[in-house]
Amino acid sequence: MSAGERGRLYGVGLGPGDPELMTVRAVRAIAEADVVAYHSAGHGRSIARAIAAPHLRPDHIEEALVYPVTTGTTDHPDGYRGALDAFYEEAAARLAAHLDAGRTVAVLAEGDPLFYGSYMHMHKRLAHRYPTEVVPGVTSVSAAAARLGTPLVEGEEVLTVLPGTLPEEELAARLAAADSAVVMKLGRTFPAVRRAVERAGRLDDARYVERATMPDERTGALADADPKAVPYFAVAVLPSRVGAPGGQGRGARRHGRGEVVVVGTGPAGPLWLTPEARGELAAADDLVGYTTYLARVPERPGQRRHASDNKVESERADFALDLARGGRRVAVVSSGDPGVFAMATAVLEVASSDPYRDVPVRIVPGVTAANAAAARAGAPLGHDYAVISLSDRLKPWEAVAARLHAAAAADLAMALYNPGSRSRTWQVGKARELLLEHRAPDTPVVLARDVGGPEERVRIVRLADLDPAQVDMRTILLIGSSQTVAVHRAGGEIAWTPRRYPEGG
Repeated sequence: MSAGERGRLYGVGLGPGDPELMTVRAVRAIAEADVVAYHSAGHGRSIARAIAAPHLRPDHIEEALVYPVTTGTTDHPDGYRGALDAFYEEAAARLAAHLDAGRTVAVLAEGDPLFYGSYMHMHKRLAHRYPTEVVPGVTSVSAAAARLGTPLVEGEEVLTVLPGTLPEEELAARLAAADSAVVMKLGRTFPAVRRAVERAGRLDDARYVERATMPDERTGALADADPKAVPYFAVAVLPSRVGAPGGQGRGARRHGRGEVVVVGTGPAGPLWLTPEARGELAAADDLVGYTTYLARVPERPGQRRHASDNKVESERADFALDLARGGRRVAVVSSGDPGVFAMATAVLEVASSDPYRDVPVRIVPGVTAANAAAARAGAPLGHDYAVISLSDRLKPWEAVAARLHAAAAADLAMALYNPGSRSRTWQVGKARELLLEHRAPDTPVVLARDVGGPEERVRIVRLADLDPAQVDMRTILLIGSSQTVAVHRAGGEIAWTPRRYPEGG
């Protein structure tokens, strides 16, 4: 190497532990290095060095990068993060001195160098200054799946990788929504991780892998792992739900029996799904629902789909409960929130009669059409409001009119569902007449059609100008109170209702 020429930096992935899983390129990079660096805890023992030991030479210069803290307890003035940042700066300076002297430096990393690895902290500080090559390695995720002999993901499934250091609530939410998942960095986090897996309804099929491919490897059911004996180098695996053997994955039921879960999918597509709703849809054996709403749910191998017309709610509920009596886990798909003019009532009504009283039924909430439309328009429901359906298919129009009068007289903002259809064309005009008896002609009205969908259109008009011809079943109407304000801003017109109400109003 010519005088003044800088050395080369390698980030070398060693794989999960078995030296035979090192790549040929990793072995070659170590052979080319003058300096071999590796991280360790305060005890000085390095797993990375142990993996690479067969390839180290007596003439290698070894740099042990010993962490000053590993548990979060430190006297550093800037706390745990400050102590680590100072350590990384000092370690990078040590390696830079070798690189400036023209030496080639190989930084060893368990697994893959850029996958939750310590090497990345050196990479961020040095790669822009020196010629650098990252040698990828087999990750602990791949090793764990291989040792379990269990597919991680299949078809259109998505793999989620999570650190166990996340808050328990966050872990539970993400696991509930995941097709397949791996939780890393266990050790002291294991009790919270186990609780999160159980809260997500995945404990029955969750697996545990400790020190994959190493001599002291252990595997088993996550539920059976001893929290006091779980090391940092362990992972929790929630495998593919597709075609899982032994009754695991899809089809595994709480308490070994069927159930019905009524799932709110929000007003449109996947962006409106809650993590809980996404998880319940993925876990179901059968999906039951109105054809249009069912089409929004991705198809999954092994699931049965039962589509029906929109006017057979009771029959749909009866069918779903019968499936559950037979041991199936059934998700009844409902648009918006299932408890707002939707399937929850229909299912519970049928479930409250013989022979379905013993069938477990749960309701999973969703974003309502009213809330979605209000968010698009601003905050027209920012104060007290009433939710009323204009449909007179299941109740007489006289009841609808009485409720409109009462809500308007109380000066409530209103969300009007089911305002019109091909067979119901006069209700919007009649509702406008009733409301104008209590509201000023310039009261803001939000017309929100197909919110969240490809044909979304949201407009704000005066109550007096509300045109029934522009309203259909895919439209929801938000009627302002006497205090609701419509304002033109740079991004368009918005409406909002103050949270304060005038005294004596």
